[in-house]
Amino acid sequence: MSPVTAAEALALRMEPLSRYDTPEPSTRQGRRNDSERGVQLLEADGRLSDKFEACLAHIFSKYLEAPFNPERCANGLLRPPPHAYLTTEGLDRYATETNGQPFGDDTKQELRDMLDVDEQGRLTLEGFFQIYQLQTENDEEETWRDLSTHGFDRDLKFVPSRREDTEDTTLLASNS
Repeated sequence: MSPVTAAEALALRMEPLSRYDTPEPSTRQGRRNDSERGVQLLEADGRLSDKFEACLAHIFSKYLEAPFNPERCANGLLRPPPHAYLTTEGLDRYATETNGQPFGDDTKQELRDMLDVDEQGRLTLEGFFQIYQLQTENDEEETWRDLSTHGFDRDLKFVPSRREDTEDTTLLASNS
């Protein structure tokens, strides 16, 4: 199966692209920002940038379930412990909050077949990185929408005024 097919299956949203969303002819997906004016999602060799990886690790960590407890880094972002994975429920919550609905059975099977999973077929952090590496190469604006949904701006900074942070605060207040 080609990477484009995997990215299409993961996107779930089939919105028409406006001219604004179309990359400039002289750029490659994931590398649109001028490095002096903005951040890059992908390095020149196609790897995830360090900042992008930290954002993705934070997003992945939000959907971990017991026995995993993510740690909060000095920059305020979450980091999953080694060997962490997303349960089916965690993966469904991630997909629903990101795309409005859980992944279908065919998409989940495609994830297990194509990406890094543990022995039981559960998505690992490396597999989560692979999703976004494929998606960003094929549809950078979809990746930016996902990042925004999870509280990150175009500089890959966590923005406390976004929906996610207010929900975390509400949860903390209700547990006190």
